Amino acid sequence: MKNRRLAIILESIPLVSAPLSFFLVTSKNDSTFISWTITVAFFFAFFGFAFFLVLRKFFKGDKVIKILGILDCVATLYVIVFYALAIISFGL
Repeated sequence: MKNRRLAIILESIPLVSAPLSFFLVTSKNDSTFISWTITVAFFFAFFGFAFFLVLRKFFKGDKVIKILGILDCVATLYVIVFYALAIISFGL
């Protein structure tokens, strides 16, 4: 039971990081701490697929882990789309 609880916590890290990074990027506040937090949040949101792959291997039959894993892949997709839009907006 402890392992399942730890897996759910690990799966929820990218799910929290994606909206946090979006909120901080669109906020008007600008400081060193906020820019550092944005970097860390994007990092964890981008590597959501890694949490999905590793934890799916250990907990194959668990539906909660499977659903959270799919949402982790959505968090990874969010980061990819965000950076693609940033590149397009700069005209590269």
